[in-house]
Amino acid sequence: MALLTGTPGSYAQFITVLLIFVVVLGITAVVTRWLASYQKQQSVNENIEVIETTRIANNKYIQIIRAGEKYMVIAVCKDTVTMLGEIPEDSLKATRPVQNFGFKELLDKAMNKKGTAREEPKDNQLHDEK
Repeated sequence: MALLTGTPGSYAQFITVLLIFVVVLGITAVVTRWLASYQKQQSVNENIEVIETTRIANNKYIQIIRAGEKYMVIAVCKDTVTMLGEIPEDSLKATRPVQNFGFKELLDKAMNKKGTAREEPKDNQLHDEK
């Protein structure tokens, strides 16, 4: 019975530690968002853009890039980058925009798949097939 009763000092200590944890967690979230926006601003380019990337082997990729008004195909290896050729803009297929989901949308999507992925046949359906 002595373990269930706590002193007011232990409650205050628990609440203090909990508040410090929440403050540190909040500071971490703010700094993470700030760093992400800072890095995003650093990588904004007007004239160079990677259109598409395909992996052909371990550490070897083929990329379609746009440099100014030209579209080029390059091979990117571990130590080298080689230009393979140019592509006319009208020969490229339109790419689908990438959907950026938040965590809540991904969780909802995963929960819906999990709930509907496994449907058991009803008893009357089993007898009809026989």
